[in-house]
Amino acid sequence: MALKSTIFKANLQIADIDHGYYADHQLTLARHPSETDERMMVRLAALALNAWQLQALCQGDGTLAFGAGLSDPDDPDISLTDFTGRKRLWIEVGQPEDKPLAKAASKADAVLVYAFHHAAEVWWKGIENKLTRQDRLQVWRLPSESAQQLVQLAERSMQLQATVQEGALTLGSERGSVHVEPLRWK
Repeated sequence: MALKSTIFKANLQIADIDHGYYADHQLTLARHPSETDERMMVRLAALALNAWQLQALCQGDGTLAFGAGLSDPDDPDISLTDFTGRKRLWIEVGQPEDKPLAKAASKADAVLVYAFHHAAEVWWKGIENKLTRQDRLQVWRLPSESAQQLVQLAERSMQLQATVQEGALTLGSERGSVHVEPLRWK
């Protein structure tokens, strides 16, 4: 019998000072049995870093949601879909292959990747040349130490505050806070 996903709930209060976006998001995260808390929390951080685009790209009339993730490789980890059904953002976390990224770029206006694993630099060196023509693609590096620290905030029911200022994210709860400074590779 297959193992079922573990459900996590998050009340995420976002204060994105850089983009003037202030909102509360009630989120449900399904963590696949093979997904780590680190990867799940990186998905949450990626959503917090890009939530402002719900207003900027869709004037608030869209859906910013987690996808099936590891359960369905053809579904983004996070997507922003406008009211017409058009995918405005396709966000992946981890170290995806180049072909699925090219496919995602044909389905969405923009594709963002958030690499966080300690081997991300090796992955990037191997894939960078294959992605140079992908003009809809952005690749970001989250420091491994920060990604690992996000695990301390993981719990089945989370009350989180996210502050985005000068491109950096501070994610906190009563368990502490983690400062994440993404580095843009592409």
